[in-house]
Amino acid sequence: MSNFETEEKIVAVLKTVFDPEIPVNVYDLGLIYKIDVADTGEVAIDMTLTAPNCPAADFIMEDVRQKVESVEGVTGATINLVFEPEWDRDMMSEEAKLELGFL
Repeated sequence: MSNFETEEKIVAVLKTVFDPEIPVNVYDLGLIYKIDVADTGEVAIDMTLTAPNCPAADFIMEDVRQKVESVEGVTGATINLVFEPEWDRDMMSEEAKLELGFL
């Protein structure tokens, strides 16, 4: 499987990860900044949160790691929490904005 196919599968599982307080997945919220898939199957993801003091941060990051590691071809996942650039509503997909009433 190519890295591109693996990345597509990772995006699909990321769409099943939700912040418990927001009815939109982390991918459509725009919280995933970067997905790197190495030829070895190691995955590095840079992600952020809607707020630096998010009470569900550990839960969300662990959910991301477990689901990414469940993808065929992935040998391990490193989840890096970053706050640059700072998240804002413009990073959300159109679907997320519609779901949350921002459109």
